[in-house]
Amino acid sequence: MSTSHSNSQSANLLIEVFTEELPPKSLRRLGEAFSDGIFAHLKSANLTTDDSAVTSFATPRRLAVQISHVLSQAEDYPIREKLLPTSIAYDPEGKATPPLLKKLAALGYTDIDLATLEKSGEGKNEALYLNVIAKGAALEKTAQTALEQTLSKLPIAKMMHYQVQQKNGELADVQFARPAHSMIALHGNTVLKIHGLGIEANNQTEGHRFLAPGTLSISAADQYEKDLESKAKVIPSFNKRRSQIEVALLKAAGEDLVLMPDSLLDEVTALVEWPAIYECRFDQEFLEVPQECLILTMQTNQKYFALIDKQGKLRNRFLIVSNIETTTPEAIISGNERVVRPRLSDARFFFQQDQKRSLASRVADLGKVVYHNQLGNQLDRTKRVQGIATGIAKKISADEKLASRAAEIAKTDLLTDMVGEFPELQGIMGRYYATHDGENTDVAAACSEHYMPRFAGDALPLTQTGTILAIADKLETLVGIWGVGLAPTGDKDPYALRRHALGICRLLLEKNLALSLPDIIELARSQFSQKDVQEKAKAADIYEFIIDRLRAYLRDQSVAGKPFTSAEIDAVLSQSPAQINDLIERLSALREFNALPQAAQLAAANKRISNILKKTTTDIAANCSNKLLQIPAEINLHQALEAITPALNAAYEKRQFVELLKALVALSKPIDQFFADVMVMDPNPELRDNRLALLQQLHQKMNLVADLGKLA
Repeated sequence: MSTSHSNSQSANLLIEVFTEELPPKSLRRLGEAFSDGIFAHLKSANLTTDDSAVTSFATPRRLAVQISHVLSQAEDYPIREKLLPTSIAYDPEGKATPPLLKKLAALGYTDIDLATLEKSGEGKNEALYLNVIAKGAALEKTAQTALEQTLSKLPIAKMMHYQVQQKNGELADVQFARPAHSMIALHGNTVLKIHGLGIEANNQTEGHRFLAPGTLSISAADQYEKDLESKAKVIPSFNKRRSQIEVALLKAAGEDLVLMPDSLLDEVTALVEWPAIYECRFDQEFLEVPQECLILTMQTNQKYFALIDKQGKLRNRFLIVSNIETTTPEAIISGNERVVRPRLSDARFFFQQDQKRSLASRVADLGKVVYHNQLGNQLDRTKRVQGIATGIAKKISADEKLASRAAEIAKTDLLTDMVGEFPELQGIMGRYYATHDGENTDVAAACSEHYMPRFAGDALPLTQTGTILAIADKLETLVGIWGVGLAPTGDKDPYALRRHALGICRLLLEKNLALSLPDIIELARSQFSQKDVQEKAKAADIYEFIIDRLRAYLRDQSVAGKPFTSAEIDAVLSQSPAQINDLIERLSALREFNALPQAAQLAAANKRISNILKKTTTDIAANCSNKLLQIPAEINLHQALEAITPALNAAYEKRQFVELLKALVALSKPIDQFFADVMVMDPNPELRDNRLALLQQLHQKMNLVADLGKLA
């Protein structure tokens, strides 16, 4: 788009909507959507230039946008509009037909000279075109439309309905996130005559509710941020406020570390216009309660920032972000300390009450909690997970008793008061309570670890029992939910089955567990007594689903900084591996093999062999017969294969995949010679079948690590 607009004045544009306190959790999104919407409308009307920059503002009481280099009038532009085929546009005497006149009227050109219309095309395809210079958009009119449409499309969860008195005394019905009080629309220093939410735009806003109350006039669009900061005690930029809060928190924390989750930082940024940080304290005695409970109650209920020391232990001081800057903050500090005390007392009460009953004594109560109407209650589920966990422990020679006990009590903390109040603490409290009950340390750890990994990139369990239970828990969910017909479709995955499948892949792979995936899927299926579940949760479908997630996981892995390619991943997965723990080693070996000069030729030969074997309809013998080998090339290939087979088998047993693939180089020349001299599909069926048997043996040995043909 050209930036030379000779007839139009270019200046900064400012639009602000001043409201009552907006919903803090969605303020950031509202601010971005407001500025993006206004800019997109102006850009599509050619009122912006290549130099136009957008600045978004959002505070608890205002949404605003400033756009630089906005034109007051867009340039006129040519339009070429196809009207009608000539045969329809004119009658036999060459006069305009009613359809043509109607079309022109619809476009707003009733008095156009018909002689100026252009004919284009030949014969039947000849049509009539209108060529005119259209008037460029005017800023005021476009800004009005932009404002109306942007406000109507903001991501507001719940609208408020209210009435606004108009100049004529009538009441207008308005709906918005919160009632709006005023509006600014400035182009340079000119007020645009636009309106919205029942309000006429002017150049006035309000300052900080307590520190600079009253009206503030903004003289020009580019003075907005400067004036609010210097005269009204408001930092209008969300991001600037957020980074100021972050810097101030880090400074106030001193030697300690401040816990500041992004969501909490966003929320407090959306609650203040002029942030001030103060330090508060709570009684030391509350530190007897698990710190996760105290941290969560401070963050969730009070929007406070907890502090931990370098060892990760919670301190009894915390930081608050206030909207009032004062040299005498004692009342603010004592007020916040007074408010947090009952919250921490509640947490301590829950903790003490919960410890009066052991987790083991709560197991029977799981029978009163519905898990899913087709899958029974939590106790039924616990027994299924127990069966899977003990089965897995047996397969990897782990302690079956520990796995069984961990599965039995892992979900009982869901029945405790603390987890009832803070569901986010599930598992974490289980570990504390199991330790208090004197359970084995691995069993206690598994109560928390079986939820891992909770999200992509999350840590994995440290204990073997935790790992076993994590796999069992995810498998049970996967098979059960699949079995009631709730397998993921498109974007919908309400039970996070994709995350569970990815978790299973990571646990098997990163913990190097030589477990057969089809076997453990079958183990999980066998725990369900419901016939429907067994029928719907087909083992092959679930295996494919897990392998799909594995494919995505492997794409993110790399060797020496180079990610694995789709062809490499296909090569190792196309053989439907039962065990997946060594896939990264296979892929790395494949990468090394691929760098060999003979790799391309061996891959191509492998593909050729695959294609020959695929087309074969008869049964192929397991071994080829020496007696039936006639041509030197096939004898040589057979001998070469026999010679390296012991080395291939030994390397495969020891998982020495690189050595195995490198050993195949010895077959490179014999294979070439074989295809040059031997006709596999010999008319003699005995010779043909023997040669196919030789190729099948060769194919099997070449593809021990991966299907090399996929690399061709």
